[in-house]
Amino acid sequence: MRALVIQGPGDAVVVEVEDPVAGAGEVVVDVERAGVCGTDLEFLSGEMAYLRSGDAHYPMRIGHEWCGRVSAVGDGVDPGWIGRRVTGDTMLGCGHCPRCRRGRQHLCAERYEIGIRRGWPGALAERLRVPAKALLSLPEAVDPVAGAMVEPGGNALRAVRAAGLRQGDPVLIIGPGTIGLLAAMFAAADGADVHLLGVTPESLDFARTLGFANVWTAATLPDVPFQAAIDAATAPALPARAIELVEPGGTVVCIGIAADPATVDTRRLTLKDLTAVGILSASGGLEETIARYADRTVDPRPLVATTVALSEAPAVLAGDRCGPAPKVHIDPRR
Repeated sequence: MRALVIQGPGDAVVVEVEDPVAGAGEVVVDVERAGVCGTDLEFLSGEMAYLRSGDAHYPMRIGHEWCGRVSAVGDGVDPGWIGRRVTGDTMLGCGHCPRCRRGRQHLCAERYEIGIRRGWPGALAERLRVPAKALLSLPEAVDPVAGAMVEPGGNALRAVRAAGLRQGDPVLIIGPGTIGLLAAMFAAADGADVHLLGVTPESLDFARTLGFANVWTAATLPDVPFQAAIDAATAPALPARAIELVEPGGTVVCIGIAADPATVDTRRLTLKDLTAVGILSASGGLEETIARYADRTVDPRPLVATTVALSEAPAVLAGDRCGPAPKVHIDPRR
């Protein structure tokens, strides 16, 4: 089959690789859509932290935002999965350690991350091997575009839940990229007063097309008593800025990861009696995300600028974009 392989920094190619085989407890999925994420771009640039920690190595088979249809099952897997439309959790814990037993497989020290950690091949390929326990069924109301947005949606939903918002609460979402805009959608659907903070006119204008009127730059941000801030950007100065902007007793949620360490004054956290929360993954938010997409409470599809063939994936990773929407999807069948 064809798959995209990152062979080293700046070197991404589509090549023929061996077909995956479903082992015991596993399935093979024919991939319908796969999203390109900022993490994927970091693997291409060589800036991804796992490359420095030894949790990932070249060559890399990337892709962790995906949906498709089960085409084969391994031993011990219900054959009823065959033909079903699915997506799945990226984080594959060992299933035995204390973290896994507490339902925190995304924090397992021995976890695999599909297309990211410890060499598990990713979804920028015609077919993908996945443990059956990681699968989630997709209803017909969730089309392939929305299906491949479940993983980023789960991240955004968990960030909004961590913010602890009530009806009408003002929330500042920093960074109008895919995660930030999805968080804004979930928060707005729950009745929060959503404000977005960004930099480029293009990203801010696009946020306005989605119906968000309170879109600001650092120079225009009004004095609002924000009950929470969600940092979905990648600048190391922004967590400290979020702490300054949130009301005493509020919450700061960090989901964006900067290339360099962020420095915060923990005295401000203490003296303002703030809650600070980090969000690592979509685990725990996937099922609700699917339900919200299915009933159209949240529609992620406007965030996808275009869907291109697998042969075009190297150019997308190198920076080719197709409009102001932040997400590009790959159809590996093309």
